[in-house]
Amino acid sequence: QVQLAESGGGLVQAGGSLRLSCAASGRTFSGYAMGWFRQAPGKEREFVAVISTSGLSRKYGDSVKGRFTISRDDAKNTVYLQMNNLKPEDTAVYYCAATSRGLSLLRYEYHSWGQGTQVTVSS
Repeated sequence: QVQLAESGGGLVQAGGSLRLSCAASGRTFSGYAMGWFRQAPGKEREFVAVISTSGLSRKYGDSVKGRFTISRDDAKNTVYLQMNNLKPEDTAVYYCAATSRGLSLLRYEYHSWGQGTQVTVSS
């Protein structure tokens, strides 16, 4: 498994941008597809984005398509989530996670999780 630590969350006005980072420990990072999920108060944890081991394939949740971009830098053992045109409904704790199951949208297929970073979007 791999240890993950998210950073980059904060408070931003609607229409603004943030970039989240997820730093991984361990030499096996490049062997995992990496995903981002989010959880708002009182709601289920929701799939946001996933990137393949090669970095060439990505999938996004419908609510973030066209606004968020996932990327990875294996030399830095880091995955990123660039979030543009943020909306109040994007407010949540954002988690990164690692999976051996390819471009999975299912949270139970992810075996390693970070502690989360809070993103708050004000209207």
